[in-house]
Amino acid sequence: MTPPTDPIQSAARAGGAPHPDAETLIGLSHRMADAAGTAALRHFRATGLTTEDKGGKDGFDPVTAGDREAEAAMRRLLAEERPGDGILGEEHGQVTSSTGLTWVLDPIDGTRAFIAGLPTWGVLIALDDGKAGRIGIVDQPFTGERFVGQDLTGVPEARLMRAGHETSIQVRSCADLKSAILFTTAPELFDGAERPRFEAVRARTRLTRYGVDCYAYALLAAGQIDLVIESGLESYDIAAPAALIRAAGGIVTDWEGGDPRWGGRVVAAGDPRVHAAAMELLGATG
Repeated sequence: MTPPTDPIQSAARAGGAPHPDAETLIGLSHRMADAAGTAALRHFRATGLTTEDKGGKDGFDPVTAGDREAEAAMRRLLAEERPGDGILGEEHGQVTSSTGLTWVLDPIDGTRAFIAGLPTWGVLIALDDGKAGRIGIVDQPFTGERFVGQDLTGVPEARLMRAGHETSIQVRSCADLKSAILFTTAPELFDGAERPRFEAVRARTRLTRYGVDCYAYALLAAGQIDLVIESGLESYDIAAPAALIRAAGGIVTDWEGGDPRWGGRVVAAGDPRVHAAAMELLGATG
């Protein structure tokens, strides 16, 4: 069931027009990623980078000029080429759609990594039609890797673009948790009863790694890891990774098995057997 306060759905509800040509939308999404990456890289590892603290329930919540300029660059392209589309962005708010399409933008997912000089942040771009994410991009401009998933034509496809080459990617098979590699951003993401349930999953996996933000979802889509579990996400944190992973053949839900596009607690897996095993241990924590 769609939550009545869902920002993606409320932005898309005003429209309902048919999708434009898939090639046009995909091409625009790549230009947006190019523009955002250029803006962000001007500030990455720059001397004297200024960081502001937005505060919030999670304590230190940094934002930089790179975040704001990268999102502004994407919004300028949308204003020029798709002025009727909705926008839901982390830094510059929401624009209501008149076309039924909404772009969900996180200009720098992993700002903590960004200010620390770690190349695990990424530009997140999703296109949502009010029913599902149809484009999902996780772009890492410093390493030159762009992970792209699309489901605009009825045939989902996921690809990795790097050094002028494109290759098809897909999630990998994994029979059980004891064979699985698990990623999460940090164990402190999990509050109260969430923490022991996450630890129950972690204890059964072959390997657990921390701290790679959106890059974890990209690696899952590319068949490098098997499971990502997180909590406390916003729509702009998960919309693009969810669309990418589904296009690559994976499964993404919230901890109750529902649609994860509104954020909160997320379980992403390449193999449905691993997803089911993780869900059984996580349960519903209220």
